[in-house]
Amino acid sequence: MKNLLFDFISRYISLTEEEKNTLIDLDIFHSFNKGAVLLEEGQKSNKGFFVLKGCIRSYYVIDGEEKTTAFYTEMEGLTPPCVLNGKPSAYSISCVEDSILTVSDPSMEVEVFQKFPKFETMCRVLSEELLIKQQLDFDAFKTSSPEQRYHNLLEKRPDLIQRVPQYQLASFLGIKPQSLSRLRARVNEKNKG
Repeated sequence: MKNLLFDFISRYISLTEEEKNTLIDLDIFHSFNKGAVLLEEGQKSNKGFFVLKGCIRSYYVIDGEEKTTAFYTEMEGLTPPCVLNGKPSAYSISCVEDSILTVSDPSMEVEVFQKFPKFETMCRVLSEELLIKQQLDFDAFKTSSPEQRYHNLLEKRPDLIQRVPQYQLASFLGIKPQSLSRLRARVNEKNKG
């Protein structure tokens, strides 16, 4: 699994053997079973996650109903706001599939940044890319109909259709599971015709 991470990092910076060994020594690679809760609403945490294999999701529980806000799959990371602000988390994070993640905390990052400043540069670039992606995703969600959101999902993240339970996918799209079933049927009919 560490080679997956090193391949990803090599898209941004080159690593020496010493830098690779420093990352391995941090003991950041962890396996989690499907359904494992990584963070519960109301809990304080200092853990950030990066998905090497699998799928995790963030969600709120509102009036007893889960509202999925995001899915994170291979080579995507998530640092919950509670890590930065020290407050209890407003949402939960759990594994949709058996997953292998890197789990880090700010003290680890400070240590690595002090030893190897180029990691800080890489993390800044990754943060900027993520911020842009999230803004575009948010804008697309706010300005589109449920059917457009579904088409956008088919175009940009088709893997989620097979990987994620329908009720979580419907919640992510902002609709009820029954509406998603009807929407899928309509889209399939159009594709046949």
